[in-house]
Amino acid sequence: MPITEMLFLNAQMYPDEVSLIERDPGAGIRREITWKEFEQQSNCIANALLNRGIKQGDKVALLMTNCLEWLPVYFGILKTGALAVPLNFRFTSQEIKKCLEAVETKALIYGPEFIERIDEIVNKMDCVESYIFVGKENTPDYAESYFDILQNSSDSPPNIAISNDDEAALYFTSGTTGTPKPITLTHGNLVSACITENRHHMQTREDNFLCIPPLYHTGAKMHWFGSLLVASKAVILRGVKPQWILEAVSEEQATIVWLLVPWAQDILDAIESGEVDLNDYKLDQWRLMHIGAQPVPPSLIKKWKSYFPWQLYDTNYGLSEATGPGCIHLGVENIHKVGAIGLPGYNWEACIVDEDGNPVPQGEVGELIVKGPGVMKGYYNNPEATSKVIKDGWLYTGDMARQDEDGFIYLVDRKKDVIISGGENIFPVEVENYLQAHEDIKDVAVIGMPHERLGEIPVAIVEAKPDRQLSEDSLLKYCQALPRYKRPCKIIFDKIPRNPTGKIEKTKLREKWCGIKASVFI
Repeated sequence: MPITEMLFLNAQMYPDEVSLIERDPGAGIRREITWKEFEQQSNCIANALLNRGIKQGDKVALLMTNCLEWLPVYFGILKTGALAVPLNFRFTSQEIKKCLEAVETKALIYGPEFIERIDEIVNKMDCVESYIFVGKENTPDYAESYFDILQNSSDSPPNIAISNDDEAALYFTSGTTGTPKPITLTHGNLVSACITENRHHMQTREDNFLCIPPLYHTGAKMHWFGSLLVASKAVILRGVKPQWILEAVSEEQATIVWLLVPWAQDILDAIESGEVDLNDYKLDQWRLMHIGAQPVPPSLIKKWKSYFPWQLYDTNYGLSEATGPGCIHLGVENIHKVGAIGLPGYNWEACIVDEDGNPVPQGEVGELIVKGPGVMKGYYNNPEATSKVIKDGWLYTGDMARQDEDGFIYLVDRKKDVIISGGENIFPVEVENYLQAHEDIKDVAVIGMPHERLGEIPVAIVEAKPDRQLSEDSLLKYCQALPRYKRPCKIIFDKIPRNPTGKIEKTKLREKWCGIKASVFI
């Protein structure tokens, strides 16, 4: 059953129950819609697109920050049989143009935050035939108002047959390790995410999922899919201030919260500084703290549990090529293995292999490969790139990992991020985890800096906690406990750039501090 059918059934069974809540604390706004309204809005946008010539197999792009309209628009596109193309809201106008042209987008649905960027390129894109503006006022002359469309379109389900084998969406890779590529996902891929996520976190209709990360990314949306399966409500929070997160959990009675590492650290810092008082919030219903999108420092979880001892903790591993999270999953019962990304997720297989694709001995480092129903169909119009990462149904992740005696998988680092210094392989994540345990460090990234004799040397970029004093000498002394070859040769104090899903943008750091430019976009 496609996810569009899941939405339809939820609207039939629980028409008047709240499905989605939007909180925008910065603007003092709270909005909500029921399952029936969710379904009706998605039908309206689907019928509007069909009336404007969109057909099965066409591409329709979304360019919006998180808001109450995001998911109804996404489902509306899926209901037409067209492919939804969510775009990173940090893309420049030229990057937007390249993405739209690369996949021959027929229509663009965008929010008011992007008027200037779209104005700049609207006359330069022949492929885009329709523009729909999701704003209450100041609709550009070349666009139609989303809210007018809702008033004037039929809210009856469109008569479009959709199977799980049909293509559903194109997602651009994060680009943290190179040029972003469009990934083709099927309706079956999306359904698999619903099932896997629900099985991992056992959502029921009584749960309330707090969603903060950007919906254009597979991670946030696919975690919410577990709620879709059981018709439980969700809160879309705009803003990541610790007070706003805790207020949302308290006032909306959220039971599951997905945090990124920086946001969890910010909450801990706010507690320790006295900026927030946990006694001001009702948090006892918060049953699960779910964290992911990057390696999680064990020191962070240890400190978190000291403040929230009743909470279950979970993390998992995923990538857009595997329909987001869940192909590797720790499990709430395995907190004693904190630091590991876990075991193969529900309906998934995993293996760690050498350069020839052969399994490595237990404990040795190799490339993590996964197999399951969420593996992408392939990179859009790029069979060569697809064949390099999908072999005999196995997805080669590009991530280096090892497995312990109990079968738990530990992420070592991105294959492209491994530092080779004097013939020794240095995995930055190991050094980052060690430094992250320092009580005065807020964030850290380790990169390889070119060196005439050794090839590369490890360099740590460190961001100190507010009002904390750190020196290069003190941190170099702190690192003496590391094996000599892993010790950073230099400490640089700077802010750590992260993308909207929390991943460290090491290409930016290498460009800034090493003069190594990343490949051009698309």
